Amino acid sequence: MGKYFGTDGIRGKANVDLDAYRAFQVGRYMGYYYSQNGKQNILIGKDTRLSSDMLEHALAAGIAAQGCDAYLAGGCPTPMISYLTRTGDFAAGAMVSASHNPFYDNGIKIFSKEGIKLSADIEDLIEKFIDGETELAFCTDDRIGKVIAYPEGLETYLDWLEKTYPLDLSGMHLVVDCANGSSTFTAEALLKRLGAELTVLNNCPDGININTHCGSTHPEMMQEAVRSGTYDLGLAFDGDADRMIMAAPDGELLTGDHVLYITGKRFRDIGILNNNNVVTTVMANLGLFKALEREGITAVATQVGDKYVYEQMCKEDDIVGGEQSGHIIFKQVEATGDGLVTALEMLKIMKETGKGAMELREGLKIYPQLLVNVRVTDKHLAMEDPEVKKAIDEVNENLHGNGRLLVRASGTEPLVRVMAEAETDEICAEEVEKVARIVRGKFGIE
Repeated sequence: MGKYFGTDGIRGKANVDLDAYRAFQVGRYMGYYYSQNGKQNILIGKDTRLSSDMLEHALAAGIAAQGCDAYLAGGCPTPMISYLTRTGDFAAGAMVSASHNPFYDNGIKIFSKEGIKLSADIEDLIEKFIDGETELAFCTDDRIGKVIAYPEGLETYLDWLEKTYPLDLSGMHLVVDCANGSSTFTAEALLKRLGAELTVLNNCPDGININTHCGSTHPEMMQEAVRSGTYDLGLAFDGDADRMIMAAPDGELLTGDHVLYITGKRFRDIGILNNNNVVTTVMANLGLFKALEREGITAVATQVGDKYVYEQMCKEDDIVGGEQSGHIIFKQVEATGDGLVTALEMLKIMKETGKGAMELREGLKIYPQLLVNVRVTDKHLAMEDPEVKKAIDEVNENLHGNGRLLVRASGTEPLVRVMAEAETDEICAEEVEKVARIVRGKFGIE
């Protein structure tokens, strides 16, 4: 991770950590970098949070000031920017979003022409420009770029999804929670095209209500709606719609771990699971590792972050990977996670097998899990502290393989995340607190 770029782009509180001038600087370097061989097109999308308009226009102004044309796709999911950048006449793409964070945060994710997150060496060049280590002269005369509205990008994306998943969902009843975010523009429209009957929640964004007690980070409303009716599945997206979690008809939450288990088994059964691998992260539930092992499927674990999952998938050409949060990558379809693609893959499996979500989840036992986030003065120092390391080792030794403790620094916030899995909730709470108490006492922020 760099000084400004974390595991998922630049992110922080709007007009505190990430203001219009910072977005302008990022846009300027993008415009400079991609115009060195002549004027190029750069695509920009945004989610529904209040500050997204401000940052979108600042980013576009910087791009145009350095000789590229900025195409504004408007409100849309992050994976749409990845797809259109990869398949359209664009040198790069940028998404203004802080994903699942509260409305007062925002961020900038940058995609290469391949539709993947920007490489670390280019991020480093942008950071050097932000810090004044590099100077750029503004373009003048006919070298100045334009800012161009590009609303047709949304329809192009929806048409592609419909063509890729020509499903007949008539007779299927779904609850869809749009998190008052980017899936507002896509999920209802596409699922209705395919014939599904929908109950749609949280699809009225006002700039402030994105992710507020709704969506994949707060799925309780979606779960309750599913329990109260006769539904086949509930779908809850995050703010920028690159991840999605579900609820079975009984209301039980189905996370990314369930998706990896269900799709991994299905792909194996139909003979397309390359290398017999499913790629996940170290934060996946212990139950997933055990269930895949029983099925004869190898779970390959990476560090946390979808970029690391995708890098590992590319090494061996594995076709499915993702995170417990619901950020799943189907490599034969896209180069990044897409909550709507995840939903379509699950619905496709349900249609092809004739099995419902409750039957498909059988065989996966999810261990109780507890995650505590400790806000700290320096997450890197906390992770290297000898006392913290000793406590982690002692907890893992005490669990004797019937659970585990994972401690990591957040890639986007000043947090140390302490997570335990064990046979009971009580054991999780006890073991997490042993480490969290030390981190809090030595590095915590009140």
